[in-house]
Amino acid sequence: METQGNDIKTNHKGNSNLWMYIVLGLLAVVIIGLSVWLISVKNNMKDLITEKEMQRVELQSELDSVILQHDRIKVAYGEISDSLVAMDSIIQANAKEIKEMLNFKWEYYKIKKKLSRLQVVAQGYVRQMDSIVTINHELTEENLQIKEEILIEKRKSRQLEQRTEQLTGIVSEAAVLKVYNLTAMPMHEKGGGKQVETDKIKRTDLVKVCFTLGENTVVEPGNKALYVRIAEPSKEILSMGRGEEYSFMYMGEKLQYSITETVDYQNIAKEVCLNWTRRATKELKPGLYHVEIFQGENIIGHTSFTLK
Repeated sequence: METQGNDIKTNHKGNSNLWMYIVLGLLAVVIIGLSVWLISVKNNMKDLITEKEMQRVELQSELDSVILQHDRIKVAYGEISDSLVAMDSIIQANAKEIKEMLNFKWEYYKIKKKLSRLQVVAQGYVRQMDSIVTINHELTEENLQIKEEILIEKRKSRQLEQRTEQLTGIVSEAAVLKVYNLTAMPMHEKGGGKQVETDKIKRTDLVKVCFTLGENTVVEPGNKALYVRIAEPSKEILSMGRGEEYSFMYMGEKLQYSITETVDYQNIAKEVCLNWTRRATKELKPGLYHVEIFQGENIIGHTSFTLK
């Protein structure tokens, strides 16, 4: 009986040792698996860090190229470059912002987009510089003198003078909205709401002003307030009223408008149509009517039509 008891104890001890070896073996397999996984993760992290550093070097190289080219242009044009101080400041500020983003936590596509905008502005700087040289040559040859007689002509001449005022460094061309396909059509309303174009005063019920706001990736997207001024041959503005609510500020001057509209501009081409509706008591005069479109501190479009 004692021998049988010893055999049972020996078998029990043998089974315990077997399970212990099995558990140790499983732990070893798990540890080896974890080690392999950690090594793989570490290698992947190294690859990601290397790729990110390559992207940073690529962006830094593009930025350095833009700044180097910009500095060369400034040297090439000499004193003329002093006339575009405002635009140069925009370029330098954007370059500094991109450089700071590259030195800290950054996103590749966000910086790439900012860098593309900087390249567009830098190209606009070159165009502005060429324009100044051309204008100076024209002014020297023609001794251009502009005399303003009416408010509309004053606006036109101010646009021409803005070319020469580039010598003192004013707004970058790249940040101004452009208008295309601008038309102003006197319309007669028939029954059923149908509208037909006319050039007769008695048949004119409204003036339809249509145009396209051009694509511009440099302009900040969002709501843009547009003001349309329609001037009679006598230079009087066709306004809906004479109160403060029918006026806007332009270049420090209060002007009356004929139509206003706020549009949501998202950097892509946008079709816009606005109507000036004639009051029953409003008498129109025969002759040439001028139409101008204002946005911010800029006149972005001009056209005309005639009534008989």
